[in-house]
Amino acid sequence: MMSFKSIFISVFLGTALITVVLILNAKRPAMEVDQPSADFVRAMGKCAECHRRETAAVVHQYERSEHAKHGVSCLDCHKAVENQDTQAHRSFTIAKHLTAKNCSQCHTTEYSQFLRSRHAAPAWAAVLGAKDFTAEQIAFAERYHKGAVERPVNPLAMAEGESAIDVGCLGCHDIGKPNPDGSIGTCTACHARHSSSVALAREPETCGQCHMGPDHSQIEIYHESKHGVLYNAQKSEMNLKAPPKSLTTADMTVPTCVTCHLSGLDGLNVTHDTTERLSYWLFAAVSEKRPTYQQGQDAMKETCLKCHASSQVEIYYQEAEGVVADTNRKISEAVVLMKSLREDGLLTETPFDEPIEFLYFDLWHYYGRTAKHGAFMGGADFVQWHGNYELLLKMTELKRIAQELREDATKP
Repeated sequence: MMSFKSIFISVFLGTALITVVLILNAKRPAMEVDQPSADFVRAMGKCAECHRRETAAVVHQYERSEHAKHGVSCLDCHKAVENQDTQAHRSFTIAKHLTAKNCSQCHTTEYSQFLRSRHAAPAWAAVLGAKDFTAEQIAFAERYHKGAVERPVNPLAMAEGESAIDVGCLGCHDIGKPNPDGSIGTCTACHARHSSSVALAREPETCGQCHMGPDHSQIEIYHESKHGVLYNAQKSEMNLKAPPKSLTTADMTVPTCVTCHLSGLDGLNVTHDTTERLSYWLFAAVSEKRPTYQQGQDAMKETCLKCHASSQVEIYYQEAEGVVADTNRKISEAVVLMKSLREDGLLTETPFDEPIEFLYFDLWHYYGRTAKHGAFMGGADFVQWHGNYELLLKMTELKRIAQELREDATKP
């Protein structure tokens, strides 16, 4: 017979072994343990069977997605809806192209909010104007963004050419694409096609696919800011997969773009309208207050107050608005100068055919925007070196060229 001591040791070692196994299992990546059942994947039938051989990555992505965990099948998304062209695919009839209309079958509220946003029709119209939209779509968008859709084709885009538009401009601006089925938008611009991950949408790099570079350098500003520094240091400790309506500051102790602009942090309203919490038209040459200035500022301040004291938030806004006012003043001087040159017949009617036009464009479109965005996002270097310093430099060059144009005009 085993002694009591032997039995005790055996039980202790067995318990310890089970505990270690449970701990190690808990530390496995979510993609390994939080999977749909094998029965569910088999139930997908021919889709998974063929695509596991032909395009295996999309099957793996789908298997790890929230859609798979909630029983959303391939055909739930790929079946054609009203006004969509179809194609025969093996023994199925599916939509030729998926659009926001497919997503809106389930995500109705999110799609309605998106339609009100700057990411919808105004994004596409910023390049190609109003020509691709119906009268009803234009009227709807103009209610929220006056002049942002009912506008001509972008002259700079036209000068750059069709290939630059298709491969360059629309690589970002097709987020607001008007689709043949009557819908607007490309949800996969922010949400991956088969991963459908809220964690991906919360990554700053997702927004940074488009919000980057000299004319809208938000991702660079974010990474310079204290928010960006802390996020990169603490990301591994955060729960980026938390459901949008129950997201707390315990899940994300440091914000990303989505946290401030869209998320329902600690009880705030979730939205897909990226303009709801904005107060200025920061992208304009001279930035005026939005019609919803107070409402937007109050909403954003409410987000700030989840982490910061009210006194700190008020000072921050006062300083940022001071930068906007000073930047507006500097750019207004350039606006007046260019207007006088045009009125005096010293510039041609053709846009972007003279060096001074590109210089003026850079002045407000690059450096003015950068200074204003930097002020609201905590990017000190972008307010100063990449913003105000360049504004001073380019204004000096602008005045010199303007003077030369006037002198040349008086020569016999």
